[in-house]
Amino acid sequence: MLKIGLLGAGHLGKIHLKCIQLAAEAYELAGFYDPDDQAARQVEEQFGVRRWTELDALLEAVDVVDIVTPTITHFEVASRAIRKGKHLFIEKPLAHTLPEADLLLQLCREYGVKAQVGHVERFNPALLALDNMPLAPMFIEAHRLAVFNPRGTDVSVILDLMIHDLDIVLSLVKSKVKSVSASGVPVVSETADICNARIEFENGCVANLTASRISLKQMRKLRLFQKDAYISLDFLDKEAQVVRLFDRESESPSTDNLLELETPHGKKFIHLSMPQIEPVNAIKMELEAFAESIVQNKRPIVSIEDGYEALKLAHQIIDEMGRRQNSLP
Repeated sequence: MLKIGLLGAGHLGKIHLKCIQLAAEAYELAGFYDPDDQAARQVEEQFGVRRWTELDALLEAVDVVDIVTPTITHFEVASRAIRKGKHLFIEKPLAHTLPEADLLLQLCREYGVKAQVGHVERFNPALLALDNMPLAPMFIEAHRLAVFNPRGTDVSVILDLMIHDLDIVLSLVKSKVKSVSASGVPVVSETADICNARIEFENGCVANLTASRISLKQMRKLRLFQKDAYISLDFLDKEAQVVRLFDRESESPSTDNLLELETPHGKKFIHLSMPQIEPVNAIKMELEAFAESIVQNKRPIVSIEDGYEALKLAHQIIDEMGRRQNSLP
């Protein structure tokens, strides 16, 4: 069993702490580190776990660290853990800057440690329901809208919200990014609160992504369009719909929800299905998956390379957004 220590016991850190306790078959929780005395006392009382006042002492006592500290501190704490040979689960985004992320990537390779980035939507049951379906999207549309919350406004909406969809898109589209265009506006904070980005890939796929943290309602939807299929995912309500087009009725997996369609090329058949959604605790699942990757010495599902590529694309969008704003009269 792997010994794990939590770094950062804020709002999300508490959720991680609970999930680590639930994943008792994978981890033995050694305790947590947080420099905020008042917050730490509350966590000690609530969870009954040991608080370590010295970061290095906790690092020496564990095999794995779960980093849920503010993004600006990710590089400092992660690099210290890596140099001590500790595997790390690190919340998204991987680092505050792209050079920091690049250094973490190089350090992991140098010290031979595994790292998984907390892009938790990869473990959303709506997406997991498509595991057995061949996906080759040529157009992707995503909307990730949230009601304003002061927590998280230390970074732009791209790094706060859109990066979830950037990671998913990069995992689905097996092609290099060709071009990026974007526009965004800071409305109530110092960084962009709403952004739209258009990403073109070398294989012809186009992704159109919108993220906002000043919406009146929440929305987390992704739509995929590919040859003979349309897939709709609702990450908030944990639902998936798949519409597929068949040349012959016999090709359809079921006659239920099967519609005939007359086309200039003859009769086609449209089948609508709603894949069965298995409820999961996504954070617990991603932590358990990381433990499995360590024990079995295999690549994490969301590797540090994946986290780096998502952050790189996010910064391309931020740079393009800034260029557009600077070009305005």
